[in-house]
Amino acid sequence: MDYAEFTPEMKKTHTILAPDIFPIHMKLLQKVFHQYGFNMEVMRRAGKPVLDTGLKYIHNDMCYPAICTCGQLLDAVQSGDYDPRRVALIHFQTGGGCRASNYIKLLRKALKNMGMDYIPVISINFMGMEKHSGFNITVPMVYKAFISLLYGDLLMLLYNQVRPYEAVTGTCDAVLEKWVRDLTDGFVKNQGLIGKAVQRNMDAIAADFHNVERVEKKLIKAGIVGEIYVKYAPFGNNGLEAFLRSQDVEYMVPGVLGFFQYSLYSPVMDNRLYGDSPQKAMVSKIAMRAMKHMEGMLLKAVAPYPEFTAPSRFEEFLKLAEKVTDLGVKMGEGWCLPAEMAELIEKGYENIVCTQPFGCLPNHIVGKGVVRHVKEVYPQANICQVDYDPGASRVNQENRIKLMLAVARENMEAKAASSERETVTA
Repeated sequence: MDYAEFTPEMKKTHTILAPDIFPIHMKLLQKVFHQYGFNMEVMRRAGKPVLDTGLKYIHNDMCYPAICTCGQLLDAVQSGDYDPRRVALIHFQTGGGCRASNYIKLLRKALKNMGMDYIPVISINFMGMEKHSGFNITVPMVYKAFISLLYGDLLMLLYNQVRPYEAVTGTCDAVLEKWVRDLTDGFVKNQGLIGKAVQRNMDAIAADFHNVERVEKKLIKAGIVGEIYVKYAPFGNNGLEAFLRSQDVEYMVPGVLGFFQYSLYSPVMDNRLYGDSPQKAMVSKIAMRAMKHMEGMLLKAVAPYPEFTAPSRFEEFLKLAEKVTDLGVKMGEGWCLPAEMAELIEKGYENIVCTQPFGCLPNHIVGKGVVRHVKEVYPQANICQVDYDPGASRVNQENRIKLMLAVARENMEAKAASSERETVTA
């Protein structure tokens, strides 16, 4: 082994530092790690010093998500807040046609340059790419991780739809924090993780958000799509969600589970199109059945409340994808990104911010590259593409979005005027 290993003894002595990728979901996910004896902390570090650290130790031709996430971890180990001899770093590794496959080696190279190559770097992957004697991903751990993502998707979905209309500022934040606290407390006690217990929690979450007192107002509805990091992470997208809230916009962000369903479907398509491993396709189909069951629980929780917009079932999602691209497109966000555009438009979120990080070629192809065709299929689509990189101007990014929102307001006013004329005529 040519890298520092995370040994079984380190579970008791080391803190595992993780980048903040999915803000709500990661709060739940870290508790799953705690339950299996791993002291994981999610880094919330942000700002220019973190970017500067990323640029200093990660080649600036690397993609923007690499600079952000690796910068968060490297900034932490040199901050003085942690004993470098008692920390490990952890990051996702895709194993596909994405630079995310190389994040682990980038981190090790950076640590070597910092004189800290004794710090273990752990890879989270499902490809068997790297192994550590002290870090094993078991089936129960994977199951609980996906349950935490399921809860995270529901919390994110309802929070985003209710917060813009709350009568008392801070009510939704209180509901969100209550459920993060209750769910994580339950994880420690092995509660709320199986069958009916999960459904009870999800039903109660939906009921709590339904019961938030709201005021009626007409807001622009916008969707956020793009590369998986800058789509979700406030550090990566310069606080995009907060900016949209400041512009009186109700926004929707597609769930994380949808991306995992897309990823699981890839071996099925590889088998169908290229005759790739039927065994991998079979394993994927089994995993997808489990995901379908989880998806059903979320939809069941939302169903009693018609004011909430629910996500599409995966079977419907595939049909939406085929309207705008081919299911064989699977590099980066692949067909998932244009399918998310189609889903948002059909659900009334026709104003879309497509987040594009510098250096992410697959994402630029399936993001920018499909916009013209998406608009041909959905003429009402109002799509704004925003580039994110260390040198990009936040003012320019927000001005592009403001132009999109100005068009959205004109369209909304035109629809309202047309509706009034039809009412008068009738």
